[in-house]
Amino acid sequence: MTTLLALDTATEACSAALLHEGRLLQRFEVIPRMHAQRLLPMLEELLAEAGLPLSAVDCLVFGRGPGAFTGVRIATGLVQGLAFSIQRPVIAVSDLAALAQQAWRVHGAERVAAAIDARMDEVYWGCYQQQDGVMQLCGLEAVLPPEQVELPRGFADCSGAGTGWQYAGRLAVSASQSWPQMLPDARDLLDLALPEWQAGRVLDAADAQPVYLRDKVATPKARP
Repeated sequence: MTTLLALDTATEACSAALLHEGRLLQRFEVIPRMHAQRLLPMLEELLAEAGLPLSAVDCLVFGRGPGAFTGVRIATGLVQGLAFSIQRPVIAVSDLAALAQQAWRVHGAERVAAAIDARMDEVYWGCYQQQDGVMQLCGLEAVLPPEQVELPRGFADCSGAGTGWQYAGRLAVSASQSWPQMLPDARDLLDLALPEWQAGRVLDAADAQPVYLRDKVATPKARP
């Protein structure tokens, strides 16, 4: 049976999830700026609860972003290091896709516009359609001002998920329902990663890279 371990630190939430012989174990905490301190202990707790060594993991999964720059790097770096240490492949999953998957899992939403607050007066944006229980990207993921977001053609009657929906009054599109407090959860990374694993679509640890969507990491200071 497949054993997958997933980690995510792209937002205020820090989470880890382990799938072993069809059994799901998980940890989820909203702990801004504490991810680096809690992520490894979470992982160790899960392995101890399952009675497994790290070497029993077949593949490591991580939230590749978009999200907070430091947070995305934490999960990427830890997964890369662990994968090197046990010579296992990795799977990178979009955090926007994870939000859409959570909206499907919890609320049964089949079309989801996922949005994460990107600060700097922008949102990370992606639209997803449920297919065979797995959310599939429609169009492209992007970072842009709330007023410039748009839905793919035919993407009517969608739901909204993620902190970017706190800008609902400014977003250029509307949703039939939305969950602006929703944060990515590692357990949804597993649902998205399992078909990739079964299809053999995995990466070498060296190729585990974050996806920021934005090139600049800070606003330049104004000259005096």
